Amino acid sequence: MGINLFALMGQLLVGLINGSFYALLALGLAIIFGLLRIINFAQGAMYMLGAFCAWLGLQYLNMNYWLALIVVPVVVGLVGILMERFLVRPIAQQDHLYSLLLTFGIALMLQGTFNHLFGSSGQSYAIPAALQGGFNLGFMYLPMYRGWIILVSLVVCFGAWWTIEKTRLGAYLRAGTENPKLLQGFGVNVPLMITLTFGFGVGLAGLAGVLAAPVYSVSADMGSNILIVVFAIVVIGGMGSIGGAILTGIGMGVVEGLTKYFYPEASTTVIFMVMVLVLLMKPAGLFGKEA
Repeated sequence: MGINLFALMGQLLVGLINGSFYALLALGLAIIFGLLRIINFAQGAMYMLGAFCAWLGLQYLNMNYWLALIVVPVVVGLVGILMERFLVRPIAQQDHLYSLLLTFGIALMLQGTFNHLFGSSGQSYAIPAALQGGFNLGFMYLPMYRGWIILVSLVVCFGAWWTIEKTRLGAYLRAGTENPKLLQGFGVNVPLMITLTFGFGVGLAGLAGVLAAPVYSVSADMGSNILIVVFAIVVIGGMGSIGGAILTGIGMGVVEGLTKYFYPEASTTVIFMVMVLVLLMKPAGLFGKEA
């Protein structure tokens, strides 16, 4: 049986799109854990909230897609800031398990609320007119909006990595993780920096939600379906590794897409199988540092 190039490239494109969402969500998780040592299990709920904010904004405020790309991540980021300030911070010095349970509870509350208000059936969100259509590349057809998702994801992920790894602000963030008292001695407001960093990590999930709204149905369950996969990707890349989260997110999306073509039965479990193998050979993850 020969390889169908069109079908193979189609699955590769699907993998790249899924990988783009995985990378954005995993990046947010890696930033929050790597810099703040907080396990945010509400990241999937923030992704769902971003999609719903875009849909509600269009339905009731006539907020178009382009405005939603700017406004919604800020709104979701503000939700994250409030969550960190009033819920997470009081238990920040406790064991990581406390923040995991707290954010997991927040995720269940948000999911249950949106399920009650809008039901379990998905809501449609139209692709903006400027991004409709596509390109015939000869070996495959590339829908313009799918290409847009990949482009935005790569730009945002690279920008976040460069800011954290190569700028003075990133140096302050890393120093605040290692020795917050020393950094405060230099006049840096460490608690505010922590809160804004948490808000930024959550805002990335909101951005992913806006990008996902025209592709997937906007539903209360969309965050829970993707969260476990994203956590597995963060573990594979290395907990707290910013570059590892990005590369592994995109890479695992491609692996998942190729598996759907060559062996569809394993496509839903291949990422977890990779996670098991990585943990057996390198417990800190592919790009993580040993404790």
